[in-house]
Amino acid sequence: MNKNQTNNDSFKPEWYELISGFKKMDVRNAQGNFFPALRENAAKMNIGEGLEIIQKFEPLPLYEVMEGLGFERVTEQISENEWHVYFYRTKMDDKGMEIPFRPSALLNFPLIDEDLGNTAVNFWDLTWNNKKRYLPYEIRLLLSLTNAVGAGRMRQATRELVKAYIQGIDSKALDDVFELLAWNQGIGFFASEIEPSTLFKAYKHIKNREKAGTNRKTICSELKEKFGESNPDVKV
Repeated sequence: MNKNQTNNDSFKPEWYELISGFKKMDVRNAQGNFFPALRENAAKMNIGEGLEIIQKFEPLPLYEVMEGLGFERVTEQISENEWHVYFYRTKMDDKGMEIPFRPSALLNFPLIDEDLGNTAVNFWDLTWNNKKRYLPYEIRLLLSLTNAVGAGRMRQATRELVKAYIQGIDSKALDDVFELLAWNQGIGFFASEIEPSTLFKAYKHIKNREKAGTNRKTICSELKEKFGESNPDVKV
């Protein structure tokens, strides 16, 4: 069994004996997006330190980020709506800091119903992380972007654009996307609804910064700063 996927079984890594000394974060009743603060705190931890997260559902969106920061994990389900995940840092890595925009809106579903929270997070995991998916991740992000525009969800569309660019999509692919949006949605709709949107502002930022010779890493950092959760037109 993968050392990062233990769940109430006999396998436990050596560091499991240390969990009583882990910093504990009970986020079962957290309001708003606690993800940025959690990631910042995790990034500052030293090798040999650990963090315990308690949530009403299995916190699947955290796994990729924490692994990218150099953490192993043990997941335990205590009851139907209580999960404990123990993260232990075994190496220093910062790849997890580059993973953008986890779906913080998922945190709202358990407020409605705890079972709905579990269903929503597992549906998200199936859609975006399941290895059965055939299309490359960045292509699925572009499809999600266009679907979001068609449904009038510009916040989501902006997030998908930023994620696709950070994932490595060429801006020429974004040119094609916006040309198709103009064709399928119509020039009038494009001019009145898409061009003034935060989505198109993010696209223009990419094109203008590339034209100015700015390196991609800097552009990605600027996108996360300008079109991240601090932007009221993007946050959920």
